[in-house]
Amino acid sequence: MALVLSNVTKKFGEHIAVDNLNLEIPDRELFGFLGGNGAGKTTTFRMILGLLDQTAGEIAWNEESINYHKSHLIGYLPEERGLYPKLKVKEQLIYLGKLRGMTKQSALAALKRWLDRFHVSHYIDKKVEELSKGNQQKIQFISAVMHRPELVILDEPFSGLDPINVEMMKEAVVDIKEKGTSVVFSSHQMDHVEELCENICILREGNAVVQGNIKEIKRSFGKKNVRIDSDESLEFLREVDGVLSFKQRNDGCELQIRDENVSQEIFAKLSGNGFIRKFELEEPSLNDIFIEKVGENYE
Repeated sequence: MALVLSNVTKKFGEHIAVDNLNLEIPDRELFGFLGGNGAGKTTTFRMILGLLDQTAGEIAWNEESINYHKSHLIGYLPEERGLYPKLKVKEQLIYLGKLRGMTKQSALAALKRWLDRFHVSHYIDKKVEELSKGNQQKIQFISAVMHRPELVILDEPFSGLDPINVEMMKEAVVDIKEKGTSVVFSSHQMDHVEELCENICILREGNAVVQGNIKEIKRSFGKKNVRIDSDESLEFLREVDGVLSFKQRNDGCELQIRDENVSQEIFAKLSGNGFIRKFELEEPSLNDIFIEKVGENYE
């Protein structure tokens, strides 16, 4: 069930939020959306879900449009959370599960499994407003996936979580993907997208400036990174032809270079300049590519 966007545009008055977007999101995969605030990510998600009508273009999932009759096949975690603060976790999620076609018994069983997995079983009879922001996030995620949807859209699923709970959430996202669910998500943390996704789309002012397989994107970017760990001064490397940027670190430096051939010249110049603990040639990070294509640091 590939999700295909063809020439999709969304206008709000004269403002173009999404501009002629063409995208194919493969089935049963983790797909990452990146972009600064106002880039068009949430608008795109809402159009995919049918919450907003596109101004132009077509959106198809398994060659059909997404409508109310497919709601039981889809899960959605909005960036602005939508839980009812005065309701208890159990009554709220059983209600939401029943809306997606679950029985009360199956919804309760699924809820208990997920609460146990996230180590929050004791919150089942708590009101949502009594939970921390991170635990509310877990409950919202459970509401999006407890009915075992075929497509899940997660808008900033890791926001508000501490590092331990981020890892727990990442494991859950990978698990539902491996069980056959297609997952599309946005995140402010580039490293999360880099770790989890095979394919990405970077939006800038409603336009896709980068899209495709992450490995191929990095390979075609050309520029490479070099990390050197040493207690010696490495300032002289700034002057090497092909060094595009130099960042001093407490334990050495990081360089961005024009291509990997430059790394050989750098390595040669280091000979006889003291003890080098590490010399590492790396592919560019997603953050490097984002800065190049969008002109700003995402974080």
